[in-house]
Amino acid sequence: MNVVKEFRTRSFTDVCHALLDRAEIALVDVREEEPHARSHPLFAASLPFSRLELEAPARLPRPAVPIVVFDDGEGLAERAAERLTELGYSDVALLEGSLQGWRKAGGELFRDVNVPSKAFGELVDSVRHTPSLAAHEVQALLDREAGVVVLDARRFEEFHTMNIPGSINVPGGELVLRARQFAPDPATRIIVNCAGRTRSIIGAQSLINAGVPNPVAALRNGTMGWTLAGQPLAHGSTRRFEGPVDDASRLAAAAGARAVADRARVGRTSRDEARRWADEEVRTVYRFDVRTPQEYEAGHVPGFRSAPGGQLVQETDMFAPVRGARVIVADNDGVRANMSASWLAQMNMEVFVVDGLTAADFAEKGTAPLARHAIAPPEVDEIEPAGLAALLQSPGTVVLDFAHSENYVKRHIPGAWFVIRSQLGDALRTLPDAKRYVVTCGSSVLARFVAPELAASSGRPVQVLRGGTAAWIDAGLPVEAGGTRMASPRIDRYQRPYEGTDNAREAMSAYLEWEHGLVAQLARDGTHGFRVI
Repeated sequence: MNVVKEFRTRSFTDVCHALLDRAEIALVDVREEEPHARSHPLFAASLPFSRLELEAPARLPRPAVPIVVFDDGEGLAERAAERLTELGYSDVALLEGSLQGWRKAGGELFRDVNVPSKAFGELVDSVRHTPSLAAHEVQALLDREAGVVVLDARRFEEFHTMNIPGSINVPGGELVLRARQFAPDPATRIIVNCAGRTRSIIGAQSLINAGVPNPVAALRNGTMGWTLAGQPLAHGSTRRFEGPVDDASRLAAAAGARAVADRARVGRTSRDEARRWADEEVRTVYRFDVRTPQEYEAGHVPGFRSAPGGQLVQETDMFAPVRGARVIVADNDGVRANMSASWLAQMNMEVFVVDGLTAADFAEKGTAPLARHAIAPPEVDEIEPAGLAALLQSPGTVVLDFAHSENYVKRHIPGAWFVIRSQLGDALRTLPDAKRYVVTCGSSVLARFVAPELAASSGRPVQVLRGGTAAWIDAGLPVEAGGTRMASPRIDRYQRPYEGTDNAREAMSAYLEWEHGLVAQLARDGTHGFRVI
């Protein structure tokens, strides 16, 4: 008989004291993203049970970090705590009463995702009164060709999907470095936009803080405000920043960024000290390269992970979920790291910029390195794509796909069923009878962790598709698209208000109203420690 380990609990009061004292703590919501987005404490990080082995090593890099796990009564918290312990984490506790306990203790609950950053952005706007222009005002300037440039601070993929007509994609971390490139005349007005409010506000205020001489404003309410004003968006645009920045612009930007970082009381460190801090493992240490992913792949400092500056500031709960951790950022220009760090410091994070780096320090090439405590997947019985294709010619084999639902909908193996790992028990009750199961995901890594659980639950033979669905596609085998066989609900991703909701205008209006209310929620919560310079 399996003995379920009992875990100690930590109370609402205990967690709040840790946050206020800037002690290390990771408050981990192990539900899927959609239920997480409905209701959670301010600093709760979404780390679904379904993907613990894949995400925990990078997001919780120190095995001794204090972790407090919760769900909303689904039974996932205990399973996740046990799994985290098996993965080597030594200080795992359950939140007393789980989400209901937080609520009953008087804790403030927030909705949506990346809430700490969004709430901070609203606080910046309320304190600094960041200049903004309404959609119709920006359209009038564009119609008059009145010396204006619109810079879209989102990732290129978001910009490509929809953007303000004529705008240029300059992700937030690049704005201060490159603004002079697009508006060399100080009289040119710079408008910064995103989909909603946060990146517009932070982007515009970054330019103001760094002393860019142009008049600067945020597009009020971003592309959602533009849509609500009845103004059409462009789709498929490819205008984006590119090429090096001239020395004069870079030096001016670097001086402004360093001044802002000093005002925000950002710490300074060296490459060797940063490495020593990480090796000591007495504190959680995050090391981020805040340049573009392309620059990172071409060469980065060993041990640093890619986190483009604008996204790092926008998604602190994803990149650095341990509150009280030490964050170290690096670049090769003296602009992007200082600007990113200036915002993180204002968000009550202990942050350092690496000084003194030379071209030789950016010696490691490629994508993200394996996390220091990466988990090796279990040994499993594998099947090649050709072997699976042959099996599917006769009944008895059921293929289960554990990829993200949006990837499943884009393309999957014909006949494969979409399943979320945390929903596996419910899914098995709805799936057709099987003589055997073959499990897959994008790369097969997650599937390898799922396979033993499925075998134990079903009592059937289970194989893993070697190389996952990517290998199936590379073999030239057929795929299908759409939500053809959904054995689990699509709760693994929260649908943003501009992503094809049935009542898009109502959803956008409600979302913007929610953003406006975040400052009041911060005041009621009282655990953030944010300050605005």
